[in-house]
Amino acid sequence: MKNTIFKGMATAIVTPMTKDGIDYEALGRFLEFQIENGINAIVVMGTTGENATIEPADQKEIIRFTVEKVAKRVPVIAGTGTNNTQHVLHNTKAACEVGADAILVVTPYYNKATQNGLYQHFMTVADTSTVPVILYNVPGRTGCNLLPKTVARLAEHERIVAIKEATGNMAQMVEIMHLCGD
Repeated sequence: MKNTIFKGMATAIVTPMTKDGIDYEALGRFLEFQIENGINAIVVMGTTGENATIEPADQKEIIRFTVEKVAKRVPVIAGTGTNNTQHVLHNTKAACEVGADAILVVTPYYNKATQNGLYQHFMTVADTSTVPVILYNVPGRTGCNLLPKTVARLAEHERIVAIKEATGNMAQMVEIMHLCGD
């Protein structure tokens, strides 16, 4: 079994905005509310956090702000996925630099990569990351399904520790559990 710091429930945080940009005061309130109410981890800059529409420098600043505000009270998981492997690597390095405890990487959207392409994408990211990697499979939003056999191959990497499996397909989820174990 891989050692992981992640237990319980994690909240995907939206990125509050004003007409002038990111509302850090509101973001701070969102984070405090979650921690005060017993959340086990925070997900920032995931697909819920509008990462596809926010500039990379702003993404890094949002992650940095979150890490500092949370102050190790719960793990911070930073979404770094895009449909471009080089952008994911950039985002991953940035998230690691500012102290994220893990990264969440969505399957590349719109590209409809092959399973081998997905394997290469995620392995490259895991090799670059200095923190645990959580795969995120949500084919209804990305047009791409990370199949159980590919997940099992990826799970062999020491930094790939979990999957956010959002297909809604129970048979697929059971197969992943069967192939990957703990």
